[in-house]
Amino acid sequence: MRLVTEPYLMQVSRWPKTGRHILAQFDDNSAIVYQAYRPAIGHFAASHGYFGGEFTLNRMSWIKPNFLWMMYRSEWGTKAGQEVILAVRIKRSPFDEILANAVHSKYIPELYDSEKEWKNAVKGSSVRLQWDPDRHPSGAKLERRAIQLGLRGDFLYHYARDWIIDIEDISEFVQQQHQYKGGDLTNLLTPFESVYPVTDPDIANKLGLSVS
Repeated sequence: MRLVTEPYLMQVSRWPKTGRHILAQFDDNSAIVYQAYRPAIGHFAASHGYFGGEFTLNRMSWIKPNFLWMMYRSEWGTKAGQEVILAVRIKRSPFDEILANAVHSKYIPELYDSEKEWKNAVKGSSVRLQWDPDRHPSGAKLERRAIQLGLRGDFLYHYARDWIIDIEDISEFVQQQHQYKGGDLTNLLTPFESVYPVTDPDIANKLGLSVS
């Protein structure tokens, strides 16, 4: 498996306990996001290196840079239609472009002069932003928030075809780690993640990021 992992208990002490942060595995050239699909879509993507076949470009597709939030959402790959867990490595500059173009899924008065202005921004954007409670391996809510990003239109097309470096089916790894998500967590391995830096203060403010 190409995904870099580390014992969960070694990582959790480094992560922020509260606030809105993008936890992700990344390097200078790439960032990893997770998606879960039914086998027909997931296996096609993993074997071809892009999204095609039964994958549709006509509906919003959500990407999640945080592994444990993906585990909560897919119930560790046991939820119907989300059995195949993919680690999608995309080029870092497009990931930054996704963040720069994101519009919140809910109206935030501090960011928009009016609800009408926000609704117009939503209509004109191909990237939707949502903050949800991050999750403990057991599924329990945390004070920290996790980000998910919905793509549609041109952004979804370029994500599915142009921005991918590689796609890895990590379903077997997920199944192996599922047994360790409770108890003392000593044996639990998770992908290595750290706080993703957003250096443009205007973009960081628009996203609602907390100061690390």
